[in-house]
Amino acid sequence: MSEPYIRTAVPGDEEALGRLDRAVWSYQHAVRPQEQPPYEPFFNDRFGPRDHLVAELGGRLVGYVRIGFPTPLASNAHVRQIQGLAVADEARGNGVGRALVRAAVEVARRQGARRITLRVLGHNTPARRLYESEGFVVEGIQPGEFRLAGEYVDDVLMGRRL
Repeated sequence: MSEPYIRTAVPGDEEALGRLDRAVWSYQHAVRPQEQPPYEPFFNDRFGPRDHLVAELGGRLVGYVRIGFPTPLASNAHVRQIQGLAVADEARGNGVGRALVRAAVEVARRQGARRITLRVLGHNTPARRLYESEGFVVEGIQPGEFRLAGEYVDDVLMGRRL
C-alpha cells in the first residue's frame, strides 16, 4: 500500500470520522462506554475540523488525530496535546498511526508550541510503543485511574519537547 496522505479535516469528513470512531471503539483505548444511537456529532463546540488531521489511503479516510490544548490557561498555551488517535483496523500496519503522530508534532511546532503531551491507557501497549518510538517519554502514571470492563487501568501521561 502507498504512504498515507495526511491533511486537515474538513466539515465534509464528519460522517466518515464518526463511523471510524465507532468502528474502532474498544476499552483498549476508550474510557467512555460505546456510543449508542442516536449518535452525537463528531465535531462539536470544543473540537471542530481544524483540530483534526485525517489520514487517507487510496482516497479513503482511515484515521485521525485530534490536537488541542491541555487546559484553557494562558500559562499553558505553549503546550499542545494529542487528545484522540484512531486508525481503521484494515489500515493498521501501514504507518498510518505513525504518520498522524508525526503530523501532529509538526502542526504543534508550526503553532509555536514547545511541548506536546498525551494520555494513554496503561494496557494499550501498541500505542505506548508507537509514542515511545516517536520520542515521547512517560512523565507520570495515575495508577488505577479508570475502571474499564471490570478492571482498574492506569492512565499514563507522556510528553516530549518540540
